[in-house]
Amino acid sequence: MDHNHQPISGTPGEPPAEEQALQHIGHDGQSGTGTPEEHRGGTGMDNDHTDHSKMDHSKMDHSKMSRDQLDHSKVDHSKMGHGGHDHGAMIADFLRRFWVCIVLSVPVVALSPMVQNLIGYELDFAFRNWFVIGMATIIYVYGGWPFLTGLVGELRNRQPGMMTLVAVAVTTAYLYSVAVSVGWLRGMDFFWELATLIDIMLLGHYIEMKSVAGASRSLELIVQMLPSDAHKLDGETITDVQVDSLNKGDMVLVRPGERIPTDGEVIEGSSAVNESMLTGESVPAQKTVHDSVIAGAVNGEGSLKIRVSHRGEDSYLNKVVKMVEEAQGAKSRTQSLADRAAGWLTLLSLSVGFITLIAWLVAGKDTAFAIERMVTVMVTTCPHALGVAIPLVVAISTGISARNGLLIRNRTAFEESRKITAMVFDKTGTLTEGAFGVTRVKTLTDSMDEKTLLGTVAALEQQSQHPIAEGIVREAKKRNLDLPAIENFQSITGKGVSATVDGKSVVVVSPGYLKDKNIPLPPDALSGAIETVVFVLMDDQLVGYVALADKIRDDSKEAVQRLQQSGIKVYMATGDNQKVADAVAKELGLDGVFAEVLPDQKVTIVKDLQARGQFVAMTGDGVNDAPALAQANVGIAVGSGTDVAAETADIILVNSNPTDITNLVDFGKATYRKMIQNLVLATGYNVITIPLAAGVLYPHFVLSPAIGAVLMSASTVIVTLNAQLLKRSMKQKPGQPQTPSN
Repeated sequence: MDHNHQPISGTPGEPPAEEQALQHIGHDGQSGTGTPEEHRGGTGMDNDHTDHSKMDHSKMDHSKMSRDQLDHSKVDHSKMGHGGHDHGAMIADFLRRFWVCIVLSVPVVALSPMVQNLIGYELDFAFRNWFVIGMATIIYVYGGWPFLTGLVGELRNRQPGMMTLVAVAVTTAYLYSVAVSVGWLRGMDFFWELATLIDIMLLGHYIEMKSVAGASRSLELIVQMLPSDAHKLDGETITDVQVDSLNKGDMVLVRPGERIPTDGEVIEGSSAVNESMLTGESVPAQKTVHDSVIAGAVNGEGSLKIRVSHRGEDSYLNKVVKMVEEAQGAKSRTQSLADRAAGWLTLLSLSVGFITLIAWLVAGKDTAFAIERMVTVMVTTCPHALGVAIPLVVAISTGISARNGLLIRNRTAFEESRKITAMVFDKTGTLTEGAFGVTRVKTLTDSMDEKTLLGTVAALEQQSQHPIAEGIVREAKKRNLDLPAIENFQSITGKGVSATVDGKSVVVVSPGYLKDKNIPLPPDALSGAIETVVFVLMDDQLVGYVALADKIRDDSKEAVQRLQQSGIKVYMATGDNQKVADAVAKELGLDGVFAEVLPDQKVTIVKDLQARGQFVAMTGDGVNDAPALAQANVGIAVGSGTDVAAETADIILVNSNPTDITNLVDFGKATYRKMIQNLVLATGYNVITIPLAAGVLYPHFVLSPAIGAVLMSASTVIVTLNAQLLKRSMKQKPGQPQTPSN
């Protein structure tokens, strides 16, 4: 198979009719390559591997995600005592820490002099201070541990963020409060603020992790496509061996329905091989002597003897694994919006805090007063609201997106979907349905109507599992046709099938059969650029034909138009042949098309667009799309596709509707806008409170911890209410024009 990398171009015009006739004459739908005799092939096919719609999406495991993908404020979970645990354990750990700390916080808050003064009650007992110190210490160590270890990870990566900000605030508050409680410093402790800050941050991180939980198991799933055993041939002796033990030049037998264990060359046999999950070809490829086969492809009805051309680690599928791994490793580790804000607040907190300390010491104030002002500044700089500002928006937006057909697996990619300038679509199973459907039924005799013709063809084809045959049978069932009884069914190698129906000899064949019999093709029979046509002869007389095609999804054109209206260039990259790709591109009005490309070439396409300054989204459904999905700025998998594509992508189209992608862009913009608003609301009060906490109006006014606490609480309530307003911005259903509001 010749896979040439096609350059970006505008949608090409329609090929000449005579070229179409030569390239669309195979019953197996291999429209565009080879000769008619090569196209029919084996009549059986393990269609479970062809029909990607059979994937049970509900069983996909989205409970795990790599650390780079989650980007939870760059928390270093490996330092949390979870090494080896999955992401679900981390989520459970945050929730467990939250509930333990919330229980311990009750006595700490209740015994706080500040809270007692605000509410107007008095509660005291012997050793109260030591009891509070004990409770606060447990909260600080147990509840603050993720943030303290996160601080180490962020500083190691030189990316101070939320973890650093929280760790600095709680450590400062804890050490100062202990010093005050034991009498080393005079002032009022911050234990209750320490406790509530840790509680809210734990809850915020739990909400965030729960919302975006999902993991990349793509590499594991790709490897699972390879069988572990192979039937090694030694003369006439067959021995089952581990695939890893095979060497170049060894001979292996591949039986019908089995996966091909290694890259190799066919030395004996003929069969239709389903490579769709590897190459993107919409139909099985006929393989005969001297043809190359790829490890992981699914063999049809014929047996094949193969000479090994690559060892397991050098196989094409393992190269795909390496490409996915490299792309995921190199993918932009963009800090989340909250992280960037927290990073600036950390620098502000430390800078203003130390400046405050030095300024008051220079001004002649005692050490206790200067430290109190410094601590007040640092604690005030870390607003409680920031802990829930972004996680609440994430929780709401991911929930609404899921109800609108979008499963968000990578929060950062979702935030950045607003930047998309180029969209690259796979064809088979993404823009098209990925399964053959009947487009035309034509009778050439007055003695037979369309229903009778289709029923007769379906009666013969129901004996086969070939995708073309299944498409015909599926159409007959849809029309509730009664199929006649058949006798003497036979397969005509490379041409079609035959049987006796009501005493008449009936054959259903490819155009090559007509050519061999010198039967002229009916006018317009091969007029469809993306159609595959089978012809029906009864007692050697041509009585009609049935045309099929991998149908374009009903909403693909609308999706393309809406993306283009948003200023996004839309391209298609497919492993299918150039003629079929050009026809689909012309039908949909795409901005460019790439045909006959393999996974490594799809990655190159994405990289080339990125090198031109484009922010690229890739949409696909198969193993051949996985490396490009990982490389793209935003990877989008079609829900009816393979597990590998879904586990590699950042976002999954649950309903497999291309129009949902336009909602993704609109939802991403609305979510980002709401995040900005919440960050302003969560941190904006610092503009006023930090100078007051530092004592710029001293002695006329100094911000007390009590007033600062009230402002913190008010800010938290405000961002919570504002986050709820996001539902108004994302209330449209899939396919409806989006009119985001504030």
